[in-house]
Amino acid sequence: MLRIHFTDADLARVHVASRPDPLWEIFFSLIRFQRRRGLWSYAAWHRTTRAALHGEGLAPAVRNVLLPLYPVGTYFPDFLTPGEASEGLEAGLDAILGVPRRRVLRELRILDRVSGAPTWARQLADDEARREFVRTIRTYHDVAILPHSDHIQAHVDADRSLRARALLDGGTDGLLAGLGPYMRWRRPTLEVDYAEDRDLYLQGRGLTLVPSYFCWGGPVSLADSGLPPVLAYPLRHAAPRTDDADAQDCRAPLAALLGGTRAVILQATATGATTSELARAAGVSVASATRHTTVLRDAGLLVSHRHGQAVLHTLTPTGAALLRTGVRNRQARQA
Repeated sequence: MLRIHFTDADLARVHVASRPDPLWEIFFSLIRFQRRRGLWSYAAWHRTTRAALHGEGLAPAVRNVLLPLYPVGTYFPDFLTPGEASEGLEAGLDAILGVPRRRVLRELRILDRVSGAPTWARQLADDEARREFVRTIRTYHDVAILPHSDHIQAHVDADRSLRARALLDGGTDGLLAGLGPYMRWRRPTLEVDYAEDRDLYLQGRGLTLVPSYFCWGGPVSLADSGLPPVLAYPLRHAAPRTDDADAQDCRAPLAALLGGTRAVILQATATGATTSELARAAGVSVASATRHTTVLRDAGLLVSHRHGQAVLHTLTPTGAALLRTGVRNRQARQA
């Protein structure tokens, strides 16, 4: 178990990342190639990305360069997920290039002791080898992560809506208490299901929570407690549907969108709304609102997550684009 100890100052400095961290997503996506747990949730990504990596000739680099440095286990080098990546991929890659040689060697020695590091890894202490490694990371990101960025961002946005409601309803205590199921808030300590037993004292530095699409099975923190505290945690994934409707042409649910009630519901979902709130906005019963949100969700226009006793709905990128198109068309008619 990981126990994260907060002071009052830390509670005032809890942040939830507004967008996916590309280097954390790279790490977790590589773990998805090494584990079968939760594979059902990533089946389409797994299939298309494997094909793309082979098609681009990147499979050997992934197998021989990336996977050995991002192993399944209790440790991987912290310098591979610098905090600067919160500003974007290029900022994160520049930070990797700027890590001092001594730190790179120290963390690679830990990796070698814990799970075994490849013999060539020590070369990453040298500038040219690290630049080549960074090029490999960038190329992998472009093939495996970038094509799915809108889908990943939609899940992050939905999660942030959940966290925002928890914060408004219960303050920071409510936010931390709602991070389950792998975390339990027992003020002033956040208990996290973890592969090893250790304590992390924030000491006024606060905590950055990083929602991750590819994280599965439990949160991950940096190994070095002296670095700015970060906790990457898994987003919630809906179970795959197994009924016959999934096999039908996607035009069927899209055609069913026609109608004023669903248009109102789609618009009300723009800032996140529960089923009860959507029912009130559309002037229909909760049961009717549930049927409408099911159609919208099957059409890929919204995502739904349970929030306490309620279900919170948020737009997908496709839903947001459709809503923007409707606004533009209305403005054009008015002009």
